Amino acid sequence: MSRDHQYLILPGPVEVRKEILEAQSQWMIGHRSSAFADLYGRMHEKLQKAFFTENKVLMIGASGTGFWEGASRNCIRDDQKVLHLTGGAFSERWADISQANGKQVDTVQVEWGQAHTPELVAEALDNGPYDAIALVHNETSTGVTNPVKDIAAVVREQAPDTLIMVDSVSGFLGTEMRVDEWGLDLVLTSSQKAFALPPGMAFVAISERVLERAKQIEHRGYYFDFLSIAKSAAKNNTPSTPPVSLMYAADKQLDDILTEGIENRWARHIAMKEMTHEWATSRGFGLYANEAYRSNTVTTVDNREVGIDVNEMAKFMAGRGFAMDKGYGKIKGPTFRIPHMGDLQPAVLEEVFDGLDAFLGK
Repeated sequence: MSRDHQYLILPGPVEVRKEILEAQSQWMIGHRSSAFADLYGRMHEKLQKAFFTENKVLMIGASGTGFWEGASRNCIRDDQKVLHLTGGAFSERWADISQANGKQVDTVQVEWGQAHTPELVAEALDNGPYDAIALVHNETSTGVTNPVKDIAAVVREQAPDTLIMVDSVSGFLGTEMRVDEWGLDLVLTSSQKAFALPPGMAFVAISERVLERAKQIEHRGYYFDFLSIAKSAAKNNTPSTPPVSLMYAADKQLDDILTEGIENRWARHIAMKEMTHEWATSRGFGLYANEAYRSNTVTTVDNREVGIDVNEMAKFMAGRGFAMDKGYGKIKGPTFRIPHMGDLQPAVLEEVFDGLDAFLGK
């Protein structure tokens, strides 16, 4: 298919549909106007449906990293500890951010490609008490989805006062996430993954327990102070200047997502995952993530047996109009990632596989 640009086969930023990009071109409005309050209010209602929550959903101009810092500063008291579950580049980075903000951090480390099990978490909770537990729903670097629902159940039973904080940056809207039903206190995400928007916005669903905890912490920072953001949100506004154009795009995208149906969207991601696994294994590649916990939004392909040159692969695919991933962090090269998230359709994924087959000489 002929295109006028390189189609992004990257695990963020992902390809954004032209009509979503065009939604950003609406005339600017003042962010203290009633028109903006209307935009914020209708977005909030749709975001609650997307998160499967009746809790507040805060939104701000930032990457998901911003709400990592916000979560660490608003949910962990200075004289208490946080338990970080680490096993990939992004879960490790969130733990680093907690430490950078002066928090007392314990970690439960698993090898990259492995998941955290409820049993591991139950054992680690014995080293508490912990103000919060922080985990990544979908580890983008390794293609692992952690069993958040089952982990949360263990925490609720064993340490009911511990806040459950989840990064669902590359999981949200691509794989199952039910905030209220699973008893999660905080779930953060950003715009450029399965949400299929341009980068620049972050969203966080927070429970009342989070706000009560924040009231007990004197130094919450400024930009990501949940109490300040929530106070403005009660008036359908933000304490600082929001990315209005991106919010127009998000508003339209939420309409389209709800029209598709969130469960239908999850099912499309599962179908594309299965297509990707079949392609990779039939061409002699492995799958890096533990079989029981493979992501619905990104497949980390184990390249150690076949040993293709990922730089040459990316160069070849660029000639076919696709921007391809070459792996991430310490496993770049020995692995590469094929994302199947956002508004990507199976027919386009087949084009990607045809191009990769041509590179492989299949």
